[in-house]
Amino acid sequence: MPDPRNIVLTVGSLHYDIMVEADHLPRRDETAVGSRWYPKFGGKGGNQAVAARRAGAVSRMVGAVGADDFGRFLREHLVRGGVEDRFVQQVAAVGSGMSVAIMDAAGDYAATIVSGANLLIPPAALADPAIWNGIGLLVLQNEIPEAVNLAAASEARARGIRVVLNAAPYREMSRDFRVLVDILVVNSVEAEMMGAGAVCCLHSASEAAENLAGQFETVIVTAGAQGLAAWTASDERLALPAEKVTVVSSHGAGDAFIGALAASLVAGADLQTACKAAAHAAAMHVAGKAIYATPPR
Repeated sequence: MPDPRNIVLTVGSLHYDIMVEADHLPRRDETAVGSRWYPKFGGKGGNQAVAARRAGAVSRMVGAVGADDFGRFLREHLVRGGVEDRFVQQVAAVGSGMSVAIMDAAGDYAATIVSGANLLIPPAALADPAIWNGIGLLVLQNEIPEAVNLAAASEARARGIRVVLNAAPYREMSRDFRVLVDILVVNSVEAEMMGAGAVCCLHSASEAAENLAGQFETVIVTAGAQGLAAWTASDERLALPAEKVTVVSSHGAGDAFIGALAASLVAGADLQTACKAAAHAAAMHVAGKAIYATPPR
């Protein structure tokens, strides 16, 4: 049996991803010719829950899928990834969430999501005490309604559980929700959209983290191939250059980062150790060498 409060709870999105490979990303009004397509398990919530499990944590998911083939695919892949899915609800009103992503020859990508059932997660469901048994860390993203994130974060705060928010994609955040976030993780684009300034290098990533640190206890700004910077409310600073790897695909690297960060934090690691583990997991993902730890039982 897992130790008390060592489980990572992810409340978030589940998407059936349709991946398209092409030489380049199409410009506006352009029809690009792709080379192949394939289905993929996705959604930031689902990806991060699986990534936490792969990084060694016990992982539990709260989300919603439709009563369709996409939903069955998503549930099967959660279970196959070792994630507890009994709190993933099936809704009949709409289809499962899905996305279409185009990846170019350099490994860069662009995507469009259709949220579907992810918008129908009932906030009241987060009050179920069974969801919180053994939870040591809550992970959230912005692909589900803020009302659900707020309900989850409120329950976590009442139980003394830290809240990690991967604020992706960017959207305005209410003060009621913002004050419940313990650790904010954003990439360079999201940091700039939050008013932290442009991020082009490790130095500017550190400045962006400092600019956001007045609103959150801990801020981590990831800057892709440049590395990451972190800043805490107590003025603890961290700047970590990225590992140099050959890029296979950047798609999903941010989710690998969050999963490994969560697994390290719930195991008791300090911020620096957790950031190093997360950065390494993201680098290996980009290089096509995803890490699979042996999770505790």
